Amino acid sequence: MANVCGVDRVVRVLGGAALLALSLLGPLTDTLYPWGLIGVVPLLTGLLGWCPAYRIFGFRSCRAA
Repeated sequence: MANVCGVDRVVRVLGGAALLALSLLGPLTDTLYPWGLIGVVPLLTGLLGWCPAYRIFGFRSCRAA
């Protein structure tokens, strides 16, 4: 069941993609690479529409059906 919708989902996808892009296309430094890997989490939760942390805390950005 989806718990990430609307603007929340768009921000996650764009933010995750930006972090990955910085890691892959930006300057090759040791400090930038881990931040790019962290970008995988918001990208996947945005694409899937489901966040395990939201599930644990009972939060939803979707309207109730």
